[in-house]
Amino acid sequence: MFLRLSLGLLTTASLAGCSDDPDARTGRPPVQVGYIVLQPTAVPLSASLSGRTVAYETSQVRPQVSGVIRKRYFTQGSYVRAGQPLFQIDPSLYEAAVNQAKANLASARATADAAAAKAERYKPLAEMEAIAKQDYTDARAEARVAQAAVAQNAASLDTARINLRFTTVPAPISGRIGRSLATVGALASASQTDPLAIIQRTDPIYVDMQQSAADLTALRRKLAAGGVTPGSTEVHLVLDGGSQYEFSGTVEFSEVTVNEDTGTVTLRARFPNPDGLLLPGMFVTAVFDQASDPNAFLVPQTAVRRDFDGSAYVMVVNKDNKAERRKVSADRTFKASSVITAGLRKGDKVIVQGLNGLRQGAEVKPTPASTPQKIAPPSAAGSGKGT
Repeated sequence: MFLRLSLGLLTTASLAGCSDDPDARTGRPPVQVGYIVLQPTAVPLSASLSGRTVAYETSQVRPQVSGVIRKRYFTQGSYVRAGQPLFQIDPSLYEAAVNQAKANLASARATADAAAAKAERYKPLAEMEAIAKQDYTDARAEARVAQAAVAQNAASLDTARINLRFTTVPAPISGRIGRSLATVGALASASQTDPLAIIQRTDPIYVDMQQSAADLTALRRKLAAGGVTPGSTEVHLVLDGGSQYEFSGTVEFSEVTVNEDTGTVTLRARFPNPDGLLLPGMFVTAVFDQASDPNAFLVPQTAVRRDFDGSAYVMVVNKDNKAERRKVSADRTFKASSVITAGLRKGDKVIVQGLNGLRQGAEVKPTPASTPQKIAPPSAAGSGKGT
């Protein structure tokens, strides 16, 4: 009898040990979990690049003639329009040059008239052979030389008038002018290296962004291979302090050379700046979608777990309604989701609810995520009311 009892206990223990499911051994019911069914989604590949604002147009106001500055017509820091007078250089010498050029032109015209009249008088005499034909030829040549002198002096008068006009220094472009770099009484020279003032047009305004040449090359390879599709050229700015600029811009071009010192390529975008909020030289962060991955999967970030080595994994519901662990590639995020680029397939059921304490191989009771739970009303026996 003792022998039969011992064999029975061993048989019971061996049968219990044959079950690998911890829930079967403990008799716990399947864990209720919520899942989502994966479908490929087009996810943009966003780039966040540091950049600096650059004026749309910049003009250094320089004198084109030499002389002492007599007047300044603008208010420093104000908005000026193209052609508006900014400085007045002493015009005395240039007015005298214009008067001299006028006198020279008048003299040349008088000489030309006399030479032309002489040639006209010689013409009939030469036809009658009253004078030598050579004399008539010389008279015609003198008339043409005198007429050329008229043209030369007329050109000198135009030059003198242009120089006189240059004594008033105008604004080359419309924009915001800075401080005056020359004061009244200073000597301005046509060959000076320092400008008199600087005008900048800031509406619209450029933003120059720096991107790693390696990242740009990798993106171009993906585009060439067809793994991703081209994205949008629309750019958004994040200012210092984290605030977002209200206007969006457009990428216009990228440089064709790589900066040897930094290993980056410059991309330029243009932004409207009607309120003048962006000033040249500001540091900003530009965010835009360079491409789009049409075959990515979006999984809530809370459903993506990490191993001790940092690798990512998710729990899925297999065909036997058991939890299965899958390693995935989740290198970036999009809004509140992780972007999965490898490790999952279309139609997989990824567990997003009920993950606490869930183990590999555990039996689960899957339901679509966020399904409302039905709560039965309390029974009469459990209501606690007496008879």
